[in-house]
Amino acid sequence: MGLIGIAILLGIVEGLTEFLPVSSTGHLIVAGRLLGFTGPTSETFEIFIQLGAILAVVVLERRVFLDLLRPRARAGFAGPRGCALLMTTTVPALLAGALVHDWIKDNLFGPATVACALFAGGIVILVVEKVRPRTTVVSVDEIGFGQALAIGLFQCLSLWPGVSRSGATIVGGLLCGLERRTAATYSFVAAVPVMAAATLYDLMKSWSHLGAQDIAPFALGFVVAFLSAYAAMRWFVALLGRLTLRPFAWYRILIAPAVYFLVK
Repeated sequence: MGLIGIAILLGIVEGLTEFLPVSSTGHLIVAGRLLGFTGPTSETFEIFIQLGAILAVVVLERRVFLDLLRPRARAGFAGPRGCALLMTTTVPALLAGALVHDWIKDNLFGPATVACALFAGGIVILVVEKVRPRTTVVSVDEIGFGQALAIGLFQCLSLWPGVSRSGATIVGGLLCGLERRTAATYSFVAAVPVMAAATLYDLMKSWSHLGAQDIAPFALGFVVAFLSAYAAMRWFVALLGRLTLRPFAWYRILIAPAVYFLVK
């Protein structure tokens, strides 16, 4: 398969999995191994196409982000208060990432570690769906600073490839009393600053690996990731109006052995 075909497939994988509780990083590692697309260029590509997924969040939740720009807003998830809530969720993962980023890159990016995280994450989701507290927050405007901090601490768990950033933050939201769709929406919004910071940091370190021949596949992967992420988020929120997270938990548990034994 040529580089263009690989770019399309990986763009789809990134977009469909980035905001679902199944781990986009884990899926990209596995897909890259299966396609034979590995090395510095592949790592930079997988980082770059995340920008397409980030843009999809900004477009889908544009009203939320516009509300954050309202300087006189004093209540809800808007204005200075909304920005402070978002930073409260973001800072723990940024600090943790700065401390252990290189160690994670060197030790945790492989099929075995991804498989363990997929399996463990699936079990955790099943448990949380069974024991989670009653819903007390049905809108992002009702989120408080304690809940924002707790979700931010859960987000730190996603530094382990295979855990899933969205899975960690949604589970954290459920344990804080957020309704499922509210937890998903906040997870999408909270992804933007932490993903943007991590992505841009990685790109600055790896941009030298690229050449002019990489422009077309990178641009195509970006667009495909944007379109598939936008569609996946709309579908996911609609689905959570009728179902729980259990199907995603069982999916994680079922694919974990395949990742461990088949992708070497």
